[in-house]
Amino acid sequence: MGPFTAHRHMKISNNSSTIIGFILLGFPCAREGQILLFVLFSIVYLLTLMSNGSIICAVRWHQRLHTPMYILLANFSFLEICYVTSTIPNMLANFLSDTKVISFSGCFLQFYFFFSLGCTECFFLAIMAFDRYLAICQPLHYPTLMTGRLCTNLVVSCWVLGFLWFLIPIVIVSQMSFCGSRIIDHFLCDPGPLLALTCKKAPGVQLVFSTSSAVPIIILFLCIMASYALVLRAVLKVPSAAGRRKAFSTCGSHLAVVSLFYGSVLVMYGSSITEQEAGTQKTLTLFYSIVTPLLNPMIYSLRNKDMKKALWKFLKI
Repeated sequence: MGPFTAHRHMKISNNSSTIIGFILLGFPCAREGQILLFVLFSIVYLLTLMSNGSIICAVRWHQRLHTPMYILLANFSFLEICYVTSTIPNMLANFLSDTKVISFSGCFLQFYFFFSLGCTECFFLAIMAFDRYLAICQPLHYPTLMTGRLCTNLVVSCWVLGFLWFLIPIVIVSQMSFCGSRIIDHFLCDPGPLLALTCKKAPGVQLVFSTSSAVPIIILFLCIMASYALVLRAVLKVPSAAGRRKAFSTCGSHLAVVSLFYGSVLVMYGSSITEQEAGTQKTLTLFYSIVTPLLNPMIYSLRNKDMKKALWKFLKI
């Protein structure tokens, strides 16, 4: 392996030829800036863990929240904890590292878990929309339709499908050869900069990954939109304004979360991942993978009276 090319803000020793792996540039800046970023993202990570963990505990310990909607929300919060944990701990280590090296196995594992968890999030958002559709459009049959068994099966299916979906693409990418500096201008092992480092360009692999990313995103997004179109039609038929407000309030939080997540994801993967500028990739990935898991608990707790009461009781314990 040839020597790595030194970046103007990175200290890479002349003995870098002994390094086996990739270099994640992250957010290149002076040492003081790296320390500031370390502190900032440490705070974000802790707040994300605490806020999502609080929702899980509130649902677990309060009998009134033992309903499908809140059980799905608790699982979604656990997913968000896993999602940020697939990226932030390695980011924090890189901020304090001079070489910023990640091993090949570490890179591909991060690749797999990050995209599998992201895909799982798409499935969860879809079944949460389906739950709201049943609750509003089929209120009389909702208790018999959305049973505890069905809710459990839906949760398990989300996790299984999410982790199976990207298994073949990651195996294909991991078998490819990489040449050049092996420097990834990103804060995680993202497919765009990763595929740009392959020794031989493989349009077929790019097509496989683009398709694997686009199919669940587009199909599940359309399912969510279809569910809310039916919900909107049902709500507009409610005679009283108070009834319409109550129906909308049960969907508002979920719609806000869907908008945050899918807004950035659709922009990210709506264009070629290999042609986007590195800064744009980092910003969009940062938003949907780190910012939204931080904001989601606030959105759900601020717009939901039952959740606010449960969280207040939990925090007073």
